Amino acid sequence: MEIKEIKGNTFCINTGMTYIPFYKINNEEIIMLDSGWAQGERKGIDEILEKNNFKVVGIICTHAHIDHVGNNAYFKKKYNCIIAMPACEALICSSTINLKLFYSSQTLADVLEHYGSMVCVTDVMILNNQNSISIRGVNFKIIHTPGHSPEHICIITPDDVAYLGDSLISYEVMRGAKMPYAYILSQDLLSKLKLCDLECSKYVVAHKGMYEDITKLIGDNIDFYKNRASRIYDVIDRAMTMEEIMNAVTKCFNINVRTKQRYLVIEKMLKSYVEYLNETGVIILNIDNGFLKYSKNPLNIK
Repeated sequence: MEIKEIKGNTFCINTGMTYIPFYKINNEEIIMLDSGWAQGERKGIDEILEKNNFKVVGIICTHAHIDHVGNNAYFKKKYNCIIAMPACEALICSSTINLKLFYSSQTLADVLEHYGSMVCVTDVMILNNQNSISIRGVNFKIIHTPGHSPEHICIITPDDVAYLGDSLISYEVMRGAKMPYAYILSQDLLSKLKLCDLECSKYVVAHKGMYEDITKLIGDNIDFYKNRASRIYDVIDRAMTMEEIMNAVTKCFNINVRTKQRYLVIEKMLKSYVEYLNETGVIILNIDNGFLKYSKNPLNIK
C-alpha cells in the first residue's frame, strides 16, 4: 500500500483494490473518507497509518458496503474517532438484525459471518436534505447520489476534490466487470447524470480511478450499465422465473457460481437489472402456474 497525494491536504491510500481518500487536518490528525474492507485491507491500512503517525479523528462514509465501512468499528475503538454516514446507511450498519434487512436472502448467521464487520456506531447521521458536514472544524460538501446504495453520497473536500465513492466505476473496473452492482439501477443512472453538474478540480473513484474531468466517464458508465441490462433482456426468451434468468445470465456472461455465498451475491446484483427492465416496461411480471415469471412485454419490444 502507498499514500498518493491528490491536492492540498487531500490524499488517498492506494490499497491495491481501492482508493481511500483522507484529509490532513495537521501532520498527525486525519479524516478518512470511508474506511476500507476489514478482511483484505485492514492490516495494510493500519500499518500505513502507524508508519506515518496518523491518528484518525473522523470517518465520513459514502455508503454502507463492506468494502467501505469494514474498518469503522475497528478505528473507532482504536482512535475514538467520529463516524458520519447517511442516515439510512447508518441504520443498516447499526446491528446484525438491521443488516439482515438489507441481506434478506441470507440467514442471520450468514450475515454475521460475512458482513459482521460492518456493524458500527454512527455518531453523526447525514440527512438527505443536508449539503455539508463539519468534522473537527473542517467543512465537507455533500452530494446525494442514491442508487448504488439507498443513500449513497459523494464528498467534496476543502481542496475541491470530489470523492465519488461507487457512484461511478473506473475504466479499469469496466474492463473486468461482468455485472456491476446497483441497489436501484434507475436511481443510480439518474445520480450518474447528476454528476455532470459537478465542477471540481479533481475526482476520485473508489475502484480505482483519479480524474480531472469525468464528463466522458459518466457517459461511458451509463452506456456500460445499460448495455448490461440489454444483454440480460436478450436472454429472456420466454416466461422465466428469476432462477431461470439467473441460470441463463451466468452462462451468457460466463460467471462461475461454485458456492452458496457467490450465488447470493450474483443474485442480488442481477435483481437490480431485472427490476430496472421491469420498471422501464420492456419486461413484465406475471403469475404462471403459481410461479412469478418475467417475459418480454409484447407491447414494448425493443
